Amino acid sequence: MKMTVIAPKKITIVEDDSIIRNAFVTLIQQNKNYVVVNAYGDAESAIKNLKADEPDICLMDIELPGMNGIVAISKIKAILPKTHVVVVTVYENDELVFKALCEGAAGYLTKNIPPAKLIDSLVELENGGAPMSTSIARMVVSSFHRNRQTPLSNRELEVLELLSSGKSYSTIADQLFVDKETVKSHIKNIYLKLEVHSKAEAIEKAKKSKYI
Repeated sequence: MKMTVIAPKKITIVEDDSIIRNAFVTLIQQNKNYVVVNAYGDAESAIKNLKADEPDICLMDIELPGMNGIVAISKIKAILPKTHVVVVTVYENDELVFKALCEGAAGYLTKNIPPAKLIDSLVELENGGAPMSTSIARMVVSSFHRNRQTPLSNRELEVLELLSSGKSYSTIADQLFVDKETVKSHIKNIYLKLEVHSKAEAIEKAKKSKYI
């Protein structure tokens, strides 16, 4: 009786930090169920070689030189719809999470996950799951508990959420890929819409009303 040999799942990695990229390669290659067919420092290169690589899974960073990971997800899914794209990033704000999921991401992990958790996530993905870091899963669940009758736009809610977690204007600008003046403009609009005059008042009112 012939034994069925199951080929390892093919993985590509898109991560511009060479230390992190190489660490992912080393970690994954230690598991016989997976093989890294290629690792790239930018999304354009990964997409150019997508048909040649034919990955089952693509681990995708968000902030990359050139094309960002959110745009790359949609392009990869258009070329190879069956490829599972899992975001692995430092960003934990809900707008990026939902953008990634809407573009077709099969999971969303943060880079501070333990190495074993990354492998567990690949297994979960194969079993039909949608792997997410605990903080991301909590964020997705909490979003369904919010009061949808809010005068604030999605972007304003995102800015206020980051403000409430103690982020500075500069950090918020970096995380949302906008400049600092744009952040200040959003905050001004938040104050006007909520009829408050300070960050503390805005956060307090938004939490009391369950906007965030």
